[in-house]
Amino acid sequence: MTVLAHGIGGATDLPIPLSYALVGAAWALTFSFAVLVLAWREPRLDPRSPGIALPSVVGAILDSRAVRVVISGASVAVTLVVVAIGVFGSSDPARNPVPGVVYIYLWVGVMVASLVAGPVWKILSPVRAVHRALCLMRRRPPAQGLMRYPGSWGQWPAVLGLFSFVWMELAYPEPGSVAAVTTWLVAYLVVNTAGLIMCGTVWAERADPLEVYSSLLGRLSPLGRRDTGELVLRSPLNNLAGTPVRVAAVAVAATLLGSTAFDSFSTFPSWRGLLADAGGGGYEFLPTVLKTVGLLGFIVVVGGLFCTAARATGGLSEAERKLLPARLAYSLSPIVAGYLVAHYLTFLVEKGQATVLLFADPFGRGWNLAGLADRDVAYLLSTHPAVLGTVKVLAVVIGHILGVAAAHDRCLRLLPRAHRVTGQLALMLTMVGFTFTGLYLLFES
Repeated sequence: MTVLAHGIGGATDLPIPLSYALVGAAWALTFSFAVLVLAWREPRLDPRSPGIALPSVVGAILDSRAVRVVISGASVAVTLVVVAIGVFGSSDPARNPVPGVVYIYLWVGVMVASLVAGPVWKILSPVRAVHRALCLMRRRPPAQGLMRYPGSWGQWPAVLGLFSFVWMELAYPEPGSVAAVTTWLVAYLVVNTAGLIMCGTVWAERADPLEVYSSLLGRLSPLGRRDTGELVLRSPLNNLAGTPVRVAAVAVAATLLGSTAFDSFSTFPSWRGLLADAGGGGYEFLPTVLKTVGLLGFIVVVGGLFCTAARATGGLSEAERKLLPARLAYSLSPIVAGYLVAHYLTFLVEKGQATVLLFADPFGRGWNLAGLADRDVAYLLSTHPAVLGTVKVLAVVIGHILGVAAAHDRCLRLLPRAHRVTGQLALMLTMVGFTFTGLYLLFES
């Protein structure tokens, strides 16, 4: 089945069976309250847990200057090639791999890799690589910029960057346009290179949308580091507990969750019919306006519900309750990860193959590099709907369980003992609601 989805045509995830959704939702609800009331009564998560040390040679290789230089050079070279293909290649997205590279490998592949190996964009980022080279030439440490990064900005620049991407993907009239995708990529490179020059590496950590997203999910990787820098294997929840509290952290998670939910909602026939009716009579701009409002609405509702639920507790002053959403925002990371896997799984595996095949002739010169033009996409998941449905439900439910556990542990540390259960009921019900809604959207889309 092929439709225009995620900005480029490709195989889409099949809707999951209703029975799978109901069973998954029941498990999520049961586990949430079992953890809340019975099984987890004292804080357990420790970001400084010693973990299991990996062989020192692994860390020595990964951290070696030579390896980092090679990776940086390759990252910059690949970026230049992709931009060149976007500028000089075919304008037809069915023949140009750039939309696939950005939508699939950059937006999904890097984030899935971060779940496995940690915040990989810190190493792969061509922006950081260029900045390091500039600092080396000027003999200035990368952390030092021309000005101090304003603390009040928090992660708001990253929120704007993330929203610009999801708006292009879900609201822009031509999300698959090679010119539009290339323009976004070049703008990302220019803005974040300038940000690094002005503010140093703190810009990448707080304002670069791709690095913020990668770091958010990288906290769920089993790989961690001790204070000495030694690589260890550690419980993902322990790594997650070390997530720093940032201004606009809730907005980051809400943008990612809300946009994914809106993406599923946008496949509903009633919504598509509304857009089709609105676009007639000389009002071609109205569908874009409606999609923009819908996208913002989903993001605001997700963020608003979470903030309201996080603050719905007694035993704390109003000022202390205002701080709770930011302190608990990290617990949304597993839910973001679950929806990432469930929503984009076949997109990554199957359309990712199709993108690779387009590199056979990226400039429309009649080439057949590496014989790619002679190969076909293997639809590994679409032809096994039962397996796909199981994986999608498991991803959402496991993400929910980890999110509930992380929020519960943090609440045990933040709330007065007398309010440890009642003070987090609203938050737990909200997170269960996110799971029910997510499964419903996956079932219906």
